[in-house]
Amino acid sequence: MPENRLMPTPNDPPATPAFEILSPDQQCVPLVFNSPHSGRVYPESFLAASRLDPWTIRCSEDTYVDELFASAVGQGAPLLRANFPRAWLDVNREPYELDPKMFSGRLPDFANVRSVRVAGGLGTIARIVSESEEIYDRPLDVAEALERIEAYYKPYHQALHDLVARTRSAFGLAVLVDCHSMPSATRGGAGRLRPDIVIGDRYGTSCAVELTDMAAQILTQLGYSVSRNKPYAGGHITEHYGRPCQGVHALQIEVKRCLYMDERSLEPTAGFEPLRKDLSIFVQGLAGAIGSGLLSLPDAAE
Repeated sequence: MPENRLMPTPNDPPATPAFEILSPDQQCVPLVFNSPHSGRVYPESFLAASRLDPWTIRCSEDTYVDELFASAVGQGAPLLRANFPRAWLDVNREPYELDPKMFSGRLPDFANVRSVRVAGGLGTIARIVSESEEIYDRPLDVAEALERIEAYYKPYHQALHDLVARTRSAFGLAVLVDCHSMPSATRGGAGRLRPDIVIGDRYGTSCAVELTDMAAQILTQLGYSVSRNKPYAGGHITEHYGRPCQGVHALQIEVKRCLYMDERSLEPTAGFEPLRKDLSIFVQGLAGAIGSGLLSLPDAAE
């Protein structure tokens, strides 16, 4: 694992690690869990540069998702989680998806300034939270953005890459489960709730269809309404790491927030513990199906 950089939180010593790997005593299943958006440590300099109040700036968090899936560690799978917030740096983007209008100074020529995500304000350094709220009250220095990418984005992905590579080497294949949460209501649609869980596999390209089928079957049997790829097919992590022909399968899981938390107060509700237990059953079922050979997933290429 690369050096684990510390978050710049001078008012809260000792500083918090930028990310953590929660590791089992021994990895005994070919699963790797990742929670890239559950970070809740906000650098003081970031809060000072923001025009938003402390609640609004947290609206893009996948709050408590790392805790919902933490039982995977006890079942023999590692869990990587970011402690920095998505609003500060989004590792589920390409490394240089940057909006030139956000910065004073010239971006590198290799920056992707025209992606759909950049246009929507949700690049590697986000411009907005909660679909429309501008984060910053002034332009950022380009050097600051590049420092975040070098010091935090790249070490995070190196850690994730190493976890996946070690898992594939040990078991012949690896299954990466990228864990997220989603707002309960559709955009602009008060009262129109999303399904309980959305499974994304980049429309069948990031993992074997048998894996998606099994994940949906387990969750449906647990009583949840499940959708595939709509409205979330998987982001950069699912797309980048999912290589089924090479024995690496990547699946994104989006959980509806009202199942476990109050979306106004950001506090867990009575539904948190039942959901956590069901997700533990989900992990157990998925690991069991893979371990028994039930899914017949292709191994890594020789």
